[in-house]
Amino acid sequence: MRDLRRYARQTNTRLIVGAILLLFVVGLGLIALFYGPGAAGMGLVCLFLGLAPLVLIWLALSLIEWAARRANSE
Repeated sequence: MRDLRRYARQTNTRLIVGAILLLFVVGLGLIALFYGPGAAGMGLVCLFLGLAPLVLIWLALSLIEWAARRANSE
């Protein structure tokens, strides 16, 4: 029997990683092609700054999930 929750989590992770890679590679590649490497560098900075709040929220939720699982196991 397959673990459907694990499969869903794995699929979501792959989709997120693929979207981020697509955004960075294609997006920054097009910026570099049309506007030059200086603009691509600024685009990279903007992408990192835009993703920072999402990463912080994800880290906070992961910490809360870890604490809840630990509390439930005791």
